[in-house]
Amino acid sequence: MKRIALLAVTIGFLISFIPVDLEGVPAFARKHKLSCKTCHDPFPRLKPFGDEFAGNGFTIDGKVPSRYHTDTGDDKLLLMRSFPVALRLDLFVTRNKYGEEVFDISSPYNVKLVSGGVIAKNVSYYFYFFFGERGKIAGLEDAFIMFNDVFGTGVSFALGQFQISDPLFKGELKLTFENYMIYRARPGFSHLDLKYDRGVMLSYTVPKGGPDLVVELLNGTGIYEANEFKNFDDDSFKNFFGRVSQDIGKHFRVGAAAFYGRESADGITNKVSMFGGDFTISLYPLEINFQYLDRTDDNPFMEYEAPGDFKTRGGLVEMIYTFGGVDSPWYAAGLYNWVESDDELQNYRSAAVHAGYLFTRNIRFLAELDYIFESNYGEYLRVVTGIIAAF
Repeated sequence: MKRIALLAVTIGFLISFIPVDLEGVPAFARKHKLSCKTCHDPFPRLKPFGDEFAGNGFTIDGKVPSRYHTDTGDDKLLLMRSFPVALRLDLFVTRNKYGEEVFDISSPYNVKLVSGGVIAKNVSYYFYFFFGERGKIAGLEDAFIMFNDVFGTGVSFALGQFQISDPLFKGELKLTFENYMIYRARPGFSHLDLKYDRGVMLSYTVPKGGPDLVVELLNGTGIYEANEFKNFDDDSFKNFFGRVSQDIGKHFRVGAAAFYGRESADGITNKVSMFGGDFTISLYPLEINFQYLDRTDDNPFMEYEAPGDFKTRGGLVEMIYTFGGVDSPWYAAGLYNWVESDDELQNYRSAAVHAGYLFTRNIRFLAELDYIFESNYGEYLRVVTGIIAAF
């Protein structure tokens, strides 16, 4: 009852900020009076312009028209005229087969409130709140403030919580129901993966066509609640993630990434290192993404006498095709997952075939067939149909 009351009060508080003319289309499209297709193809997948828009702190060319903010007469205060907010609904009907068939109306599967905008010159924020994620109130996932072009250096600085793998391939932007499984792999009793964590992210693009650089400093404890001492990090370690990527011509991008971290429990420590590469081939309307990661844990089962290195390796191949270009309502996607580990419970292989239709720019119908070749549940087939809407 307390959760329900808190949810009702939160919804009421947020709705009180939303003027009537904000109803109908997502927040950024409303603000700049642009179609969703300016940044997405199809939503939530980002086009290059959408990547640039997000990298500029949700501004176009780093500039925010004065009409979006209230004139307070104080040049040290930048207040938005209205609180930008949008909702996303994911509704599915699934049929799983893992020993027995289960027909399920998984609706709503996700209900997400999203907000982001500019709160000062070169300062922006972004967050989303899961009102419902697979039947429970999940709370905040992405939530950060970003400073662009710090002291004129070209460096961007973000503080908050985000997915460690965001500089690789963003899980929030994928089109398939099937997930990117290599980012979720955790052998033994390890708590370290490339999913959500609290930390600092620094990014910089070397001028004149140079590479993009990203460095992250992380707690290594996910986004769970604070302990009795009001601390989120429960050990003395900090973890590090870095990536360098480079465009080669107009159609090819290649990257390399590394992670190093430590975790402890009852005085026992596990060291984790990951190395990998990725590339993207863009031959519009076809895009191919590839990711490979190799992980080493020296004591994932937290034993007093470490038995030796545990290896986990795997990757993904993703293909996206938009029929007829940006104005076509039809698209198709495919995803292959592969995870192989000395901890056999982490082994996973799957293939997904996905087709979608944009009923409108912000309402998407989809159908997907997933075949899981290897998992904890054995081999099984999954069929997914559904609707995703953002408004």
